[in-house]
Amino acid sequence: MRKNFFRFALICVATVVSLSMPSCKGGVKDADIEKAITEKVTAMPDAAGVTSTVKDGVVTLAGEFKDDASRTAFEAAVKSIAGVKSVMNNSTVAAPAPAPVTITADDPLMKGVTDATKDFPGVKAEVKDGVITLTGDLKRSSLPKLMQALNSLKPKKIENKLTLK
Repeated sequence: MRKNFFRFALICVATVVSLSMPSCKGGVKDADIEKAITEKVTAMPDAAGVTSTVKDGVVTLAGEFKDDASRTAFEAAVKSIAGVKSVMNNSTVAAPAPAPVTITADDPLMKGVTDATKDFPGVKAEVKDGVITLTGDLKRSSLPKLMQALNSLKPKKIENKLTLK
């Protein structure tokens, strides 16, 4: 009976001690992961605008990358950090810059306009600051052909003041 009492007491003491001690994860702390991510951001200039949060080894990324390759490379770098269980990548890729619009200078534009309107004797055209102004008379059926020829010259604008027949 005495043996059973000691066993019971020993089990009770072990249970109380195990419950009262702080749990030890045995892994890397979230703060250490955050520090490692900050070092990665410093080492990778493409990740300069990226922020991260860490909760129980799960990393959430936010921010913007210039391209998808940079985004993927940074995510892989974060996944390689000790203690990271998973990565939620909420970052985005910046939209590409729009292509510049080329506007033809007036002199070459005027030459092109003269060539385009030579087949339309009732049409007069003026060019000023990249804007083509059309005046005169034209058959309605000929308008699409004329406009297509003028648009191919890449003017800033075409002001159509034609009288259509």
